[in-house]
Amino acid sequence: MSGGVDSSVAAALLTRAGHDVVGVFMRLGSPGESLDGLQPGDGDAAAACAAPGGPGVPLRIGHQGCCSINDAADARLVAAHLGIPFYVANFKKDFGRIIDYFVGEYNAGRTPNPCVRCNDWLKFGKLHDYARQIDADFVASGHYARIEPDGQGGHALLRGLDRDKDQSYVLFGAPRGRLARMLLPVGAMRKAEVRALARELGLPVFDKPDSQEICFVPDNDYAGLVARRAPDAVRPGSIVDLTGRILGEHPGHQHFTVGQRKGVRVALGEPVYVVRKDAATNTVTVGPREALLAEGCVARGCNWLVEPYDDWRRCAAKIRYNAEPVAAQVRAVGAPGTADADGAADARPGLEVRFDEPQPAVAPGQAVVCFDGDRVACGGWIG
Repeated sequence: MSGGVDSSVAAALLTRAGHDVVGVFMRLGSPGESLDGLQPGDGDAAAACAAPGGPGVPLRIGHQGCCSINDAADARLVAAHLGIPFYVANFKKDFGRIIDYFVGEYNAGRTPNPCVRCNDWLKFGKLHDYARQIDADFVASGHYARIEPDGQGGHALLRGLDRDKDQSYVLFGAPRGRLARMLLPVGAMRKAEVRALARELGLPVFDKPDSQEICFVPDNDYAGLVARRAPDAVRPGSIVDLTGRILGEHPGHQHFTVGQRKGVRVALGEPVYVVRKDAATNTVTVGPREALLAEGCVARGCNWLVEPYDDWRRCAAKIRYNAEPVAAQVRAVGAPGTADADGAADARPGLEVRFDEPQPAVAPGQAVVCFDGDRVACGGWIG
C-alpha cells in the first residue's frame, strides 16, 4: 500500500472478495522523512496501529514524493478504514541499491529507470520474501496491468485495460515463475472507475493526485543528486556536433539525456537535440532530429515471459514508459560476456529488436519491452 488511490482500491477489492488482507507500506527513506511518529518499534516490519480510533496521523511535512511519510500516513488511514492490519516494512537499506544504480548509470552516460528496478528488486523481489515470512499466498499491488492463465499451465503478464495508465512496461522484470503469486486487482479497470469506487467506498484518498516524480529526486534535479552523491564525477566538458567540432561547454554530461532539446543552448540554425553522450570523454554530441533515429536496438539483462524466440517474431515494442508501442520484430540473441546488475555473468538470452520505422531517442540504459498482442513477451535494458 503506497498511500495512493490505486493500491488503496486494490486492498479494498481484495477485502471485499473475502481475502485475508495485510497492508504493507515500504519504507524507502525518502529525502527529509522521519517515520518516528508513525512506526512504533524497530526491526524489519513494525506494526502501525490500524484500528479505528487509534493514534492520530503524524504531523505532515513538505515532501510529497512517492512513498513519503505523507503517503505512509494515508496508507495507514485507508487500512484503518478497511479494518485490516498495517505494517511498515523497512526497506531503506535495500533502497540504497536503487539510488546507487541510478547514480552509476548517469555517470556511465546512460539513462536509468529506477521505477523498473524498484519493482524488480523490492516490490516483486524482497517484498515476496517478506510475504513468505508471514505466510501470505500472494503479493498484490495497484499496478495497471493484468495477470491471467496462459492456457499452458502458467501465467501471462498483460497490458492494463486502461491504455493511458498501463504499467505492464515497468513490470517486465517480474520472474516468470512468480506471476502466479502476483495479484493486480485494478488492472481490468479504468482510472476513472478506480477513483469512483474509492469515493463510493469512502476511502480518504479518492481524489489524491498521482505521484509524478522519482521519489528520491522530488525536485527533478537528477544531476544535482548525482553531484551530491559523486561530486568528482560531474565536471565540465565539450558539446560537439556530429563531426566532433566543439560548439560549447556543458557543466557535466549528467545534466543531459538522449533526445533532449530544451536547455542544450547551442545554435546550428535548426532545432538541436542531444544525440549521444560519451562518459569516457565527457562529451555531449548534438545534432538534428534525424540523427536520433535508430533502426533497432539490442538489450541485455533480459527477462523472457515466453519461451525465447529463436527467429524473428512480430511484436509491438515500447522503448519508454510514456511512449506508444510501435510495430517491430524481436528475436533472442546470445549474450556472452554480459553481466547482470550485480556484476554476475548473465546466462539469459538477450534480445534484438528491429523497428518497422526508425525510432527517435533509443537511449542506452532505458528498457525495451516487447508485446505479443496484449501479452508481455520479453524486455531488457538497451545497450
